[in-house]
Amino acid sequence: MEIFGHDLLNGFVTAASPFNLACAFLGVLLGTLVGVLPGIGPTSGIAILLPITASLGPIPAIIMLAGIYYGAMYGGSTTSILINMPGEIASVVTAVDGYQLAKKGRAGPALSIAAISSFFAGTLSLVGLTFFAPPLAEVALSFGPPEYFALMVLALTVVISLSGKVLVKGVIAGLLGFLVAAIGTDPVSGAFRFTFGVPKLMGGIDFVVACIGLFAVGEILVNTEQAVKAVYDAKLGRLLPTVRELKDSLGAMVRSTVIGFFMGLLPGVSTGITSFVAYDVEKKLSKHPERFGQGAIEGVAAAEGANNAATSGAFVPLMALGLPPGPALAVLLGAFMIYGLQPGPLLFEQHPDFAWAVIASMYIGNVMLLVLNLPLVGIWARVALLPYPVLAGLVLAFSFIGAFSVRNSLFDVWVMLVFGAIGYLMKKLDFPQAPLILCLVLAPRLEASLYQALKLGNGSAAILFNRPVSLVLMLAAAAATVLSLWLSKKKGVPVGDED
Repeated sequence: MEIFGHDLLNGFVTAASPFNLACAFLGVLLGTLVGVLPGIGPTSGIAILLPITASLGPIPAIIMLAGIYYGAMYGGSTTSILINMPGEIASVVTAVDGYQLAKKGRAGPALSIAAISSFFAGTLSLVGLTFFAPPLAEVALSFGPPEYFALMVLALTVVISLSGKVLVKGVIAGLLGFLVAAIGTDPVSGAFRFTFGVPKLMGGIDFVVACIGLFAVGEILVNTEQAVKAVYDAKLGRLLPTVRELKDSLGAMVRSTVIGFFMGLLPGVSTGITSFVAYDVEKKLSKHPERFGQGAIEGVAAAEGANNAATSGAFVPLMALGLPPGPALAVLLGAFMIYGLQPGPLLFEQHPDFAWAVIASMYIGNVMLLVLNLPLVGIWARVALLPYPVLAGLVLAFSFIGAFSVRNSLFDVWVMLVFGAIGYLMKKLDFPQAPLILCLVLAPRLEASLYQALKLGNGSAAILFNRPVSLVLMLAAAAATVLSLWLSKKKGVPVGDED
């Protein structure tokens, strides 16, 4: 433990050098901007900005790129709350309650809670990364295809809680998400499906493009029809949350940190999924679940906490095992290798100065994000007071740029507009959008895991129930489904339209 403490202290000394501090600050600043702009996201952000670090040494370079990563994961909350335009997939859940709070003139508290929850969860999960990386990484390694399939099934139970007023509408939205996810190339046979002879559809529908269309363009169409003058007409009011709101959000911060960190360990489990799961848990535990979706500040705290905890948790398998849990960290792994560093069990032995400096810089970077964003809450909140025609024009411009930049394809812009029309119709017909996005994210992993599990079990589905972890997860999924249906019935939520 003494050697461990000495290494960590040396890491802070290295990370706190003026040049490394500047690199960390530039990283979180650029990352925040990347998160705010729709369609770019942390993966593209790291890839685009990777050449900037070419002239730096390995420690400042990775400190900056890591800052871009977790800065981007935070930045998406800003536009989600203010204008219902998620910067990336993990911010979709933040928009559910955050945008409703903004429309009620409470954008300031929502943005503040997002910043505080991000800092709280990010810092706590870094403690987990620091002390528990080796044993937790072993747990993550024990997961095979059956366990991943069962985990995805468990995540699917969230659809019930996200269904809103009518359960069947949520289920239909989820099925539409599965249908959209099926467009493109079959991951098993490699055959094209639902492409209708259109070559551009062979690559499938990108969920970032779908998100921009559903949330940003769809919202603009609805608001234009209603002749909205601004996001909200009330006075800006206070910018910081009350003591009561902080108390109400504290439990959500703690629970979402635990959920986000442990799910962040698992390859293929995106931060979007962890945010959905954490949000669902808070809704189930709440004494007033009817407030969720209408402006519950705990919902913002849960989504942002899980998002940022998963971001830090993902560094455990990356640094301890050399396994990148997601595409953004896969790009970061490439940056490691550019400098001749191989993440894995030997990283802490052969390059302890590097490993601990990066970890220490993440503690410092989290503080920088809080200091950087809390003073800007007033400026961000005033954005929503802009005349709506001006704001809508800016949102549309960023939406077009964001959709095009995902794959540098004009076709994606047309796809965004189609999803904008779908989003408009869903709002008019009172269909929830969140189940569609959740199933669109889950479907590829669910399908691939099922195929791999069946192949492992020689075509028998019994393998899903023969292994202890997958059996526990499947039972948990069944229990969560029953509990969600019971809570929905208790709240008087009808299965279908009463008329």
